[in-house]
Amino acid sequence: MERGILVMLVLGLCLLGVANAQSATNVRATYHLYNPQNINWDYLRASVFCATWDANKPLEWRRRYGWTAFCGPVGPRGQASCGRCLRVTNTETRASAIVRIVDQCANGGLDLDVNVFNSIDTNGNGHARGHMFVNYQFVNC
Repeated sequence: MERGILVMLVLGLCLLGVANAQSATNVRATYHLYNPQNINWDYLRASVFCATWDANKPLEWRRRYGWTAFCGPVGPRGQASCGRCLRVTNTETRASAIVRIVDQCANGGLDLDVNVFNSIDTNGNGHARGHMFVNYQFVNC
């Protein structure tokens, strides 16, 4: 019986490692005017999908990372993605930022808060096109 519990524990840890290693390359990222600093990082005021579960998290938790909507090709969807973090890297410039998933989208990629988008659009090409291509990886917050 102890051996069975040990095997299940090891399998669980392996699955957790796989979940944390989820990533995608060359994903389209657009920008959204969340501007959370203007609304005191209030999920309810922003009308984000994840407000149902995360609106009452401490202010420090809500403002620690930039915001993004997530509908990427790899990773959990819906409630399972809420509160998770991604390292997002501009494929052209290699500039990166860590963002927290607060919302859903339908563009097949990411919809970054405009402040995050601008911070990694260091050459201005993303703004000129209205989108950029990024790599993302789920990371611990």
